[in-house]
Formats: sequence, C-alpha cells, structure tokens
Amino acid sequence: MQFQDRTLKCVDCGGDFVFTAGEQLFFHDKQFRNEPKRCKPCKSKRLATIGAPQRQGHTRVETPAVCSQCGKQTTVPFRPTQNRPILCRECFREKRQAASA
Repeated sequence: MQFQDRTLKCVDCGGDFVFTAGEQLFFHDKQFRNEPKRCKPCKSKRLATIGAPQRQGHTRVETPAVCSQCGKQTTVPFRPTQNRPILCRECFREKRQAASA
C-alpha cells in the first residue's frame, strides 16, 4: 500500500497540518481507523487540559547524518550505532516500497 503526504484541517484551530506518509503507515500498521483531527500544538494543549500525562524529561534526538545510499545530508531520530547503514527519508521510503512490492 502506498501512502502520500496529505494536508488535513485541525478541528480546534482550523489550521492546516500535514498527515505524513510515515504517520499514515503507522496508523495503518496499528489498524487505527480514524485520521488525526488536531495539529500537534492543539493536541498537546488538549492533552494538557484534560490532564493526560506528557512525556516529561523525554526529548527527541535528532542526529545529523549522511545517507549511506545517496550521500545526502539528513537527520535521523536516533543515535546511530552498530555501524548499520543510515538512510535519508526518501531512500528509506523507496526501500520500504520496494520491500512491500
């Protein structure tokens, strides 16, 4: 199944936000039936209002890296270890699509 970035409208602020192909794949893998209704800032505000726990002390790691396949500068959401190849988002998407075909 192929996913493409889509623009959705936030039900709270009315602003547009992108529902990325990666997020769509995650929703599909988890068998979520509904698309997100709120942008990230509105979702955070809503969770804070209803008292849902925030991930305090957890910061997302963005590590600069060079794609092993195309040589492009990129960032990855982890600290690379074990000398495994690092792929930029485009090369990662291509590899995933080729594997599912």
